Parts: sequence; C-alpha cells; structure tokens
Amino acid sequence: MRAERSVRRHLGVTLAAAVLAGLLVLVQAELLAGVLSGRFTAAALAVLAAVVGVRALLAWTQGVFAGRTATGVKSALRQRLLGRLRELGPARLAAHRSGELVTLAGRGLDGLDNYLTGYLPSIAVAAVVPVAVLVRLFTADLASAVIVLVTLPLIPVFGALVGMTTKAVTERQFQALSRLGGHFLDVVRGLPTLRAFGRARHQATVIRQVADAHRGATMRTLRVAFLSSLVLELCASLSLALVAVPIGLRLLGGSLDLTTALLVLLLAPEAYLPLRAMGTRFHASMEGVAAADAAFAVLDRSAEEPRREPARRPEAVETPETPETPETGGAPEIRLEHVTVRYPGRDGAALDNVSLTIGPRERVALVGESGGGKSTLLHLILGFVEPTEGRVLVDGTDLRDLDLAGWRARLAFVAQRPHLFATSVADNVRLGSPSASMEEIRAAAAAAHADFVEALPQGFDTVLGERGADLSAGQRQRIALARAFCRPDASVLLLDEPTARLDGRSEAAVVSATADLARDRTAVIVAHRPAMIDLADRVIRIHGGRVVSDTLRSPAPPPDGSAGEPRPSRGRTSDSGAGTVVAARREGSGR
Repeated sequence: MRAERSVRRHLGVTLAAAVLAGLLVLVQAELLAGVLSGRFTAAALAVLAAVVGVRALLAWTQGVFAGRTATGVKSALRQRLLGRLRELGPARLAAHRSGELVTLAGRGLDGLDNYLTGYLPSIAVAAVVPVAVLVRLFTADLASAVIVLVTLPLIPVFGALVGMTTKAVTERQFQALSRLGGHFLDVVRGLPTLRAFGRARHQATVIRQVADAHRGATMRTLRVAFLSSLVLELCASLSLALVAVPIGLRLLGGSLDLTTALLVLLLAPEAYLPLRAMGTRFHASMEGVAAADAAFAVLDRSAEEPRREPARRPEAVETPETPETPETGGAPEIRLEHVTVRYPGRDGAALDNVSLTIGPRERVALVGESGGGKSTLLHLILGFVEPTEGRVLVDGTDLRDLDLAGWRARLAFVAQRPHLFATSVADNVRLGSPSASMEEIRAAAAAAHADFVEALPQGFDTVLGERGADLSAGQRQRIALARAFCRPDASVLLLDEPTARLDGRSEAAVVSATADLARDRTAVIVAHRPAMIDLADRVIRIHGGRVVSDTLRSPAPPPDGSAGEPRPSRGRTSDSGAGTVVAARREGSGR
C-alpha cells in the first residue's frame, strides 16, 4: 500500500468515510433523543433524515473506495509475486509446487477483500467512535459512563484470547486449501500419464482425502469463529444490561430526565458495536491474511537469498573495472570450473565439483540417469541457476558478469516438454523471434520437418489448444524446433531430451532437424536415445552430480573445415560417490 499512490488515496478516503459515518452516530442519537422526548419540534425530523442520508452516502463511499483499495492491493501484490517468481527462474521455481502457487496467487489473495474492505475500516472506527461516545456519556451521565468505561475493555480482551486460536486454525485451513488446490492442479496436468499407468482412481482417493482434510480444517475454523461471536455478543449484551437496568430504575425514581436516559440508551450500544464488528470481521479476514503472509514468505525468502559475488579469476592479478564482453558472432567456448550447485532445502548437491570445457562448434551429449544433474547443467548455461561454488565462463568471461538478456539472445533452447500457447501456430513459432516474417516462419517450420502444419484447418493461422492439446508429442516437439530455427543468429543450442516419449517416425524427423540445427553451433544435448547420442562429438556421463566419464566419440574437424590432427580421446574412468564407474562405448550400430 505504501508503494501505490492511488491505493493510499483510496484507503485514506475509505478510513475517513468510515470514521465520519461513525461520528455522525452521536449527532443522530442527540436528534433522536430530542425528538422522542419532545424537546425538539417535528422540524428536527428533517435534520435527522439528512443525517441518516449522509451516513448512507458515507457508507456507499466507503464501500466503493474500499473495493478499489482491495483491487489495487491485490493487483500490486500479485505483480510483485509473479515478478519474483519470474526472477527466480524455472530451476528455483521448481522448489515450489506450481499448484500451490496458483492457489496462492488466485483464490488465496482474493481472501484479502474481507480484510481491506471490512477489517481495516472497522479498526479506524473502533479507534475513534468508542472514545467519542465515552466523552459524550461523561458529559451526559457520569454513572453510565463509568460502567461503559469498565466493561468496554472486556470485548477486545476476550476477542484477543479467541483471536490467537483463530489465527492458528485459519493458517492450518489455508495450508489445507493450498494442498488441495495444488494437488488437484498437478493431478489434472498429469491426468494422461495417470490414466496410462492406471493410477487415476488412486489419485481420486487422494484428492478425496485432501478435500476431507480441508473440510475438517474449515469446520474447526467456523467453530472458533462462532465461539468468538458468542463470547463478544454475550459480553456486549451483559454490559448493555448493566447500563440499561440502572437507567430504567433511575428514570422511574425521577432522578434522571427522559432526554438524558434516551441519549444514554442510544449511545451505549454504539460504544460496543465497533469493537464487536471488528472482532467479527477479524475472523472473516483471517484467510486473506494467511494468504498474504504466505505470499510475503515467498517474497522474503527469495529476497534474502544472497547474491554471490563473482569468483575471482585465479590467473588475473587485478580484475578490470569493465568486464570483457565475448564476441557475439561466433560459437563460444563454455567452460565450467569446479562448479557446485546446491538447491535450498535439499540435501546433497545437484552438481558436485564439476569441471569441463565445451569447445566452439562442439556437439556434446549429456547422458546419465534421471536426477543426476544434467538439467541443472543446462540451467547453469541458461543463467537460471548460479553456482554455489566455482564459475561458468563464456569465452573466458564469467557468466555472472555478462548481460543475461544479451547472452540468452545467443541461445536456442528446446525443452523436453515445450509449452505451446493457446494462439496460432505462427505465433507459437514466432516466440523464438517476435519480428520474424511469415516467410521466415514457413522456412523454420520446413527446416524442423513440421510439414503437418499445412494440413491443419487454417494452416499456420490454426489456433492451438493450451499446451498444444490438439497435437501429438512429436508435432509439439517439431514446433519447438521451429522456434529454434527461427533464431538464425543463435550460436548455442541447448536441448533437453527432445526425443523423449516420441515414436520412431517422429524421432527420426526430430533427429534430422536437430542435426541441421546444430551445424556450426555449440550444442549441448541431454539425451538417452542412441539416435540423439549419435549426433554428438563427445559423450559426457553424469552420475550423482559428478562427471564420471568424458568420451570423444570421433575426431571433429576444425571450424574452417580443413583436415586436422585427431584430438586425443577424453575417455576416462572416474570414481564417484556411488562407486567406480567405467564408461565404455562401442562404435557401430550395436550400441
């Protein structure tokens, strides 16, 4: 709220309108007591009606500006949250469950409406109106004012005692809601896989259990809320009885005039009402407060991650003030020096003391079991992850010293499961180069063997379903390759298992397109299938976050295409934490 001027203005109007409407209660009580006691003439009814009309206008103003406050705060908080998640990148974002983040940014922050439109204005009214009512009661009737002064603190005291329990149970309820929303979204996304492996019914049972847990947490929260309402209403009713009974007895005894008695009876409830309303709205707003706490926890945890200083080059005595910028035209050399990567909240390192060099225009295949660290190595090159120890060099310059936007402009990346958006095929391909013409898009699609596009109902203008639901896995992969072909200036190609889950025909098309795409580029390919490994000059096996073998498959020609001396084989036997691993690879078709 401090960051948005319009939000501050809306909040100020909201609080001012709430306080003025509360203070007009005193004027309304004075007029009504005078009219009922016969002290004022019938003309005073017009003034009373005007006061009631002004209170209604202020209430309407408060509602309108409170709604705008809530909209502005939620919008600003969502922008900060999504901006922080965008800064984290895919690797660190993987530490959070995407479904829980969707629930937090959507349904969770919507719960702030009750806090911003109800609880905050009620705090302002509760801070001003009871004090004003007490001052007026002291001038009207000292005995009644003392009773109100003594009993008034009971409501916030009991409200605070119940409120501490409310906060705890509401946080548990929101956690249950996050688990329910997150798990449900993850299950829907993975439903084809669950159906294929016959696990859909089991997940239906799991969702039912999570939903029951959320229902139980919600019922516990409602029980506490109803208990709080009972306590507050009981305290307020008993306090009012302590005021009303003596007023009635004194009025019958003739020691108190009718106008003063009516004024006290009309004002006394208004002293307790703001505190009761604040307690009730506190319970209604707790879910939104829990969501905001969760959002700020994500923001604060991300902001507190220390930004590591660039490692000092061992061969340099003095670091130049302006870092060197590698040339942007040719394929670069990429070197990892003693790189270790650890993700927050995880035991062990994703990569452990990895050192390797990928030469210009060299094609390297990364192989190994799932979870061994291959994707983390790609994320290092993409700049999504910074090494905990060591450094990544591009043509001798530390990647942390480079402009990441400029570096990524030199990259072409094809993920294992590329995301296709609910827009036309042309726009999905154009994601690789927003300024590409239709001729360039058609050429990129042809190079990626995406000939199926012409057979679609509107060709390149065909609107796809979200995540490419209308296409097969091979077709989605070829559109992703077309994106890469749409970046002719890219000098580095990164592929993360592009032929996973493809049939033989689609795999052959992707492999052929990849071979063309990798020509004259530095290429790093995460691969399991032999056809993709055959494209590589070197095969690097990664196990448990360590490089356990680095094998040169065949002599690679120099960049100028002339004959050169064969490079020595880099195959070796390495000792990893899992034991001694000997990597051997036979040439020929029987791999």
